[in-house]
Amino acid sequence: VQLQAFGGGLVQAGGSLRLSCTANERTFSNYAMGWFRQAPGKERDFVAAISGSGISKYYTDSVKGRFTISRDTAKNMVYLQMNNLKPEDTAVYYCASRGVRLATMVPVDYAYWGQGTLVTVSS
Repeated sequence: VQLQAFGGGLVQAGGSLRLSCTANERTFSNYAMGWFRQAPGKERDFVAAISGSGISKYYTDSVKGRFTISRDTAKNMVYLQMNNLKPEDTAVYYCASRGVRLATMVPVDYAYWGQGTLVTVSS
């Protein structure tokens, strides 16, 4: 499975961005997906995840109420809607697929990774 994330950019604090992730295989639509981010000099951290069914969703505390993960099975896409962005959200954002339906919040549980898209939030 090859994943591609896009939609990053430069935005002012309080603004919004929507990240998208697509895969080159239809089976991707059955798998749990996660969004992770890595700021300069820091480890890759969990942001949000969605189960293969799309029913279960998980968020790290710092983005709850601001970010929403969703998926469109028909389009083979996963999205991360990011509202009320803050400078501390600045990072490279990666989408990842577990290869199974159950989502987790642990990066090592995800087998397939996209190349990342940069989000920069100015104050």
